Amino acid sequence: MLPYPDIDPVLIHLGPLQVRWYGLMYVLGFIATYLLVGFQTRKFHWRELEQRLENLNLVLILGVILGGRLGYVLFYNPSYYLSHPLQILATWQGGMSFHGGCIGVIIAGAIYCHRHRLDFWKTADLYVVTVPVGLGLGRIGNFLNGELFGRVTDVPWAMVFPGGGPVPRHPSQLYEAFLEGVVLFLVLWSLKSRPWREQSPYWPHGSMMALFLILYALVRIFVEQFREPDPQLGTVALGMTMGQLLSVFMLIGGTVLWLVRIQTKKAARIS
Repeated sequence: MLPYPDIDPVLIHLGPLQVRWYGLMYVLGFIATYLLVGFQTRKFHWRELEQRLENLNLVLILGVILGGRLGYVLFYNPSYYLSHPLQILATWQGGMSFHGGCIGVIIAGAIYCHRHRLDFWKTADLYVVTVPVGLGLGRIGNFLNGELFGRVTDVPWAMVFPGGGPVPRHPSQLYEAFLEGVVLFLVLWSLKSRPWREQSPYWPHGSMMALFLILYALVRIFVEQFREPDPQLGTVALGMTMGQLLSVFMLIGGTVLWLVRIQTKKAARIS
């Protein structure tokens, strides 16, 4: 068994204000996305997007935060928030849903691209390959917070988490940081600018977004086998956790999106 690191989840105390590691990870993730998307727009000489990068990033950040919070409220604890509606605003107490954030950022990005005449699918492909960086950092933030820990186990690298009782558990946050962060980033980044993608009818604009949805869903379904289910929900259907159930819909959505985009590209070539 490994000792859980004795790290204060609060990085800096500024009187009544606190700067937490988890919040810092969000900020670092947003900065990484900004820099990596900016690098790609310069590389591909897409001046229209480069000129609107700051405004679009702000819109997407709002989409992530609003979608993530509302997703948690609706997917994970609706009865509590119906009884305590003011607590919906208490984001500092924790409670964000990746799937809700994903929906929020897609809607926000689609609206912005439509209003400013940007190619949504092309834009989405540039952004989505950077998302795993933020995901990996966010999971490290979960680990430092001692939250979203794993199920009870006797593996040699198990840890006793402060909020998980006296029993050793999987450090599932680190599994997610590696799979959702490192592995997904390496796969997507290595594929993003392959020249054969432009020539193949099976890699239209939007395919990188679809691939992300598919791969993330598969990773999340797998890693939830090691993560303690949310106590207020447990398993919700067919022995699946809420994260797994939402990921099944995500997997279906990503597959359908890819097939639709392939047909759209083929139809455009014929016409």
